Amino acid sequence: MGKGKLAKFAEMEQNPLVVQCPFWMLQQEGFALKGRWHEDFFHNPSPIVLELGCGRGEYTVGLARRFPDMNFIGVDIKGARMWHGAQTALAEGLKNVAFLRTSIEFIQAFFAADEVQEIWLTFSDPQMKKATKRLSSTYFLTRYRQFLVDKGAIHLKTDSPFLYTYTRLMAEHNHLPIEAATEDLYGMKNEELGMKNTSNLHSSLTEIRTYYEQMWLDRGFTIKYLHFLLPQEGSLQEPDIEIPVDGYRSYNHEVRSTRTTGK
Repeated sequence: MGKGKLAKFAEMEQNPLVVQCPFWMLQQEGFALKGRWHEDFFHNPSPIVLELGCGRGEYTVGLARRFPDMNFIGVDIKGARMWHGAQTALAEGLKNVAFLRTSIEFIQAFFAADEVQEIWLTFSDPQMKKATKRLSSTYFLTRYRQFLVDKGAIHLKTDSPFLYTYTRLMAEHNHLPIEAATEDLYGMKNEELGMKNTSNLHSSLTEIRTYYEQMWLDRGFTIKYLHFLLPQEGSLQEPDIEIPVDGYRSYNHEVRSTRTTGK
């Protein structure tokens, strides 16, 4: 039996790589590291990359191992899951890793303008019922613009045909430059992705696999990947297009009918 939640939360409190800011404190005092992540946490000027909805933190830690000249912050509200990545990074002595426990709804309160270089969305919940809950929606892109550099990169890795299709249509509808796109990442060679002006992070597209990514692959699902840029200027609008919902439940639940309405 694994560690209990209370024990994990206690270790999170003591882990120097974990940053937690209760909502009441955020409201009353603001966030002390906002605009000062380079100076006061990482103590270097290297670019900052976020993984939003990092879960167990495998991708955050995996990227940090491969790219010591960049700083990586995993963000999630579920501390018991985040514990795995935080403990691994601490045990390995990684200096370019942080974990921020908060709701992504408030992400703009934790970073200053131009403080973040790139964003990764790895196997996010597709939120098929409500667009504003999707991490690639214009609702969240408006928040990302407040701290992401102009034309900062957003990477989406997903098993969900719904989320991939939605995000690509959203990017196309708003004329956001698409740098790479594929509906079958592991079935294509890197040169077939059509990449242009991409960062060296792409070498890890298939080298790092999260717990859920491996689960989807074991079940025979293809992994989709989309990389687009987010300019700071211009209005953002949701695409008014009906998209077929995914025909399966989240994680290890049973297959469901595609006739459902997004439950």
